[in-house]
Formats: sequence, structure tokens, C-alpha cells
Amino acid sequence: MRLSIVIPVLNDVDALAALLRLLRAPEYAGVEVLVADGGSDDGSPAMARALGADAVLVTPAGRGAQLAAATQFARGTWIWCLHADSTPEPGCVPWLLALPDQPGWGRFSVGLDGSPLLRLVGRCMNLRSRITGIATGDQGIFVHRALLSEVGGVPRQPLMEDIELSRRLRRLTRPRCPTLKVHTSPRRWQRNGVLRTILAMWRFRLRYWWGADPVDLARDYYRRPPAG
Repeated sequence: MRLSIVIPVLNDVDALAALLRLLRAPEYAGVEVLVADGGSDDGSPAMARALGADAVLVTPAGRGAQLAAATQFARGTWIWCLHADSTPEPGCVPWLLALPDQPGWGRFSVGLDGSPLLRLVGRCMNLRSRITGIATGDQGIFVHRALLSEVGGVPRQPLMEDIELSRRLRRLTRPRCPTLKVHTSPRRWQRNGVLRTILAMWRFRLRYWWGADPVDLARDYYRRPPAG
């Protein structure tokens, strides 16, 4: 199998349903779709099965643990991690299917739709990522399974798993950064405010760079002890 898509979810049934309906388009034929549910109580697992997910894994909550379980289960040569509230552009899958069968990794460009300020934030995120070689989950990280195995898989940590995975992969090779976009929901930005969200993201990221425990970060981020 050429490509596996892994989707971590926790109580986001409407967004997941929209993504899975999109993944039923003809261009996704032959692509494995795996959903890793962290204990949803909103019917996400049943809905995922009804909409044709190839497998629904029930895992401990925490995006790192969910992605680790799903990527280990995946059969594809290339593994693409998508958030449930993502909407990839039509060209993303053909681009991935054309990748050579050799170790590598990368991310797409994030698309933040809405206000001009949000669009500017998205462009800045993509520029920062291109310069630093660090990707975020909203950008749809993809990785060759051999390279993922070489770095020990997705880190099973409750926060900053995307940053840590990027750090490990970057030590081996720079990421591919196509301009094709994965659009992500602006809900978080609209709910908390753009500037407040940016400041919070960088506060947590700097704490992580300075050595903070991901468990402590997750506790502060979610305002409750993380499950799992």
C-alpha cells in the first residue's frame, strides 16, 4: 500500500465526519484511512466506521499516543497525519502518491481561512516552518515509514509531539515543503482571539524548548491532568 492517512480525534464528530466524507472522493481510492480515537463520547468511533474508515483504533487520550498507535498499525509506505478539522486541497494526495519510495518527510502549507489577519498568520507559520525545518500538526506532516521507524515512531507525549517529531526527523534530513495547502478550522483562533492564541502557542513552545515536561505543559494547556 502506497499511502496511509492517520487521523487522531477526541470528541470532534462533526469535523471528523466532514473530513471522512472528503476522503471518499475518487482520488483517495486505494488510500488507507485510520482513525485513532482517544475515548470520545460523542459517537466519533461509530461514525468513522459508518463512513468507511479502514480501521478505528481506541487508544489512550493524547495526540502523541493516538498517532503512535495509528502509525504502528498503518500499512502504507508513506504515512500522512491529518487533524480531524483539516481540509486538504485536491492536489495533496496525487502529490504524495508521486513521492519516491525512499526515506523522507515533510509537511504541506497550512491554510487559515477567515480574516486577513488569520491569512497572514498562516503565511507566517509556513515561512517559519520552511526556515526552521519544524512542522506543526496543522500542516499535515507526512513521513516515510522507514524514516519514522528510524526515529522511534511518533513520540507518545501529550503535547508538542509534532515539534518533537520534527526535531528528530530534521536531524536526519530537511523536510519537503510543498505549497499545496491543508486548510484548518479557525475555531480556536476565533474563540480565543488571534493575538492571544499566538502568545499562548509561543509561551508553551518556549517552555518546551527550555526543557519543560510535556505532561506539565499538557496539564496547563488543557487546564486538567491529561489522560493516558
